[in-house]
Amino acid sequence: MVRQAVRDVRTAPPPPPADPPTDPALAALRAVVDDLAASTHVIGELMLEVAPAYLSDTDTDAADVLAPLFEEIGEPLEHGLAVHRYAMSGDRRALHGTVL
Repeated sequence: MVRQAVRDVRTAPPPPPADPPTDPALAALRAVVDDLAASTHVIGELMLEVAPAYLSDTDTDAADVLAPLFEEIGEPLEHGLAVHRYAMSGDRRALHGTVL
């Protein structure tokens, strides 16, 4: 029950932008970014199954657990740590410079 409550809080959709774009191309791009963020969040939840939230990526505990997985799938470890942080926080800023 606690797991579901935490998941509900973390997966709350971001608030809509104050001024939605009037340019159709920009609106389409925003929709693509929103879809990418949603799928990245699902991947992050899977990363939490492998490296639970109590394993910090600041002292390499999560990195030690996730490194073999990301090496196997051919993705940089930094992407794995970013989606791990994103799944814990729900804050898209965790993805800047790596996934988004």
